[in-house]
Formats: sequence, C-alpha cells, structure tokens
Amino acid sequence: MTTPTATPAKMRAVLYVACGGGTAGLKHAQVLVPSAKRNEVLLKLQAATVNPLDWKIQKGDLRPLLPRRLPFIPVPDVAGVVVGVGPGVNGLTAGDQVVAKLNSLNGGGLAEYTVASANLTVKRPAKVSAAEGAGLPIAAGTALQALRSIGSKFDGTGKPLNVLITAASGGVGLYAVQLAKLANLHVTATCGDRNMDLVKSLGANEVMDYRTPEGATLQSPSGRKYDGVVHCTVAVSWSSFQPLLSDGGRVVDITPNLSAILTYVLHRVTFSKKRLVPQLLLSLNKVDLEFLAGLLEEDKLKTVIDSRFPLSDAGKAWQSSIDGHAAGKIVVEMKS
Repeated sequence: MTTPTATPAKMRAVLYVACGGGTAGLKHAQVLVPSAKRNEVLLKLQAATVNPLDWKIQKGDLRPLLPRRLPFIPVPDVAGVVVGVGPGVNGLTAGDQVVAKLNSLNGGGLAEYTVASANLTVKRPAKVSAAEGAGLPIAAGTALQALRSIGSKFDGTGKPLNVLITAASGGVGLYAVQLAKLANLHVTATCGDRNMDLVKSLGANEVMDYRTPEGATLQSPSGRKYDGVVHCTVAVSWSSFQPLLSDGGRVVDITPNLSAILTYVLHRVTFSKKRLVPQLLLSLNKVDLEFLAGLLEEDKLKTVIDSRFPLSDAGKAWQSSIDGHAAGKIVVEMKS
C-alpha cells in the first residue's frame, strides 16, 4: 500500500458495543486508523449520511446478519478524499475526492478515516459537495433500483408510466421523485403538508397530504391508475394498493414486513399480474453510483439536505433519523 500523505495512528469514531440503546448506546472513542487491503482505498472522511437502516441495525432488527461484530462503527454512505491506495486498485489515486458506499458488514462511516472497496468508490465531481455526494449511495441507489423494478428507463426509451411515490419527502422519496421525472414518468406523491411545496418543486405532478381523507386513499387526483408504486413508508396494506394499479402494476416495498413478503410469495405462485415486490437488498454497483454522481454534476438531480451535524454531535443526527421527520438527508460532517 502507498500512503503519500501522513495519517495519524488513531482517529475519532462513534461506535456501539451492543445492540439496542438508541442514541444513548452510541459511544465516542479513539480507535486505530484502518489500513487499505487489496482492492481498497483509505479515505479521510468529510461527510457521511445517516439512513434508517443504520439505527435499525443497531436496534437488532437485522441480527444475526448485522452487525457482524461488536464494537461496530455504523454508517456506509460517505464522501471524502483518498489518502491511501491498496494493491490492485486502478483509477483512484491519493488526493481524489470521492463518494463511496462502504461494506455494510464492516461499517465505518462515523469516523475520521475509513477503508472502502474500490469497486464502490467513485470520483466526486468538483461542483458536488461532500455532503451532497454522501447522500447518494443507499437513498438514491434504492430509488433508482425501485424505479427500474417497475420498468423505468433512463435512456429516453422508456414508456410514460404513471407512478405513485409514498413518503416522498424522505431521503429515498425525494430522489425517487426526481429520478422518476428524468425517466419521463407521471408522478403522484404523498407527504406531509409542510413538505408538499418541496416535493412539487422537484417535479411531482400531483402531491397529496397523506393526513387528509383524499391523501389517505392514495388515489390519483386525476384518476390515473398506477403502473408502479415506490412505497417508502409502512402501515399500508396490499389491499389498499391493489385497486389503484393498472394491469401488470407493481408495488415496490422498500421497507417490507413479513406480511409483504408472504404477499409477494403468493403473487409469484399464483402468477398474479399485479404484484407486490419487496426490495430486501440494494444491488448498487460502481456504474450506478457514477451515473448518480453525474446527474448531480449536471444539475439533473439534487441532494436535499435536512440538517448537518459535526461528528461530535453524531448522536443528534442519529436521533433525528429515529424520529422520522427529516425532509431529505441527515449529514454528519467530520470537521475538527
């Protein structure tokens, strides 16, 4: 490994030593700076973003799969500068400003330094800030994958589908609205009243307050049937969506529970034309991450930032995500 710039032996990090405990379970610690192994790069981090998946892992919702080991430094969505390059890495050198998705098994984002796979690290365009770039991997990647699952295309060859996006003012939802418009879809969205103007400004054709009787029905104000639904919230059953779908319509559930998974299995074995599709895993690759970063550079996509916290206040960022009222991304910045 080559290390052109000196790095300290230890770094500040935020970690937890046991599952559970919420914000109170987070600990500030001095830990050893990791070293880049084969096909890895060492990053000096500038920003990371907290996603609901992060505190759900801490809560124990994904055990025994995650966390793989304790203590655990959470958060995989980061941006920073390359300060070391491991063997076998091509196309990345010390000094490159980058966006990366860390391996969820290892975590590492709430720290001053981390190692990232070169296969999920892309150069960050100069006009894109670290905070904007760090918002992309999980949230924008999830939105992109969900929209592709309902047949969206981003090369101009796709059909003009009608799509419903629930919880459209959340981290995934705001990216989904923008990406859907880029794919030439007609977008109906739901969110709280205070965020309706924001969602509309990002391209939604119809926006409904989910707290109103009209919004609760999820019916398009223009009477359209949905070819697809990007479902970003909970507590809405398949029976609510089914009559609103066109023939062959799909509901992509990004927070599926057991009932959703069982409904999916039933649809598969009965060859149902209308289907619920649980999106259990994010299959993000380097090409997709470069595509998303390029859209930011071209001003075709925007990272909406709800709030920013220094690493010393990472607990406040954690709690904000748990509370569930953020409109956009929650950013932790690694300023000294």
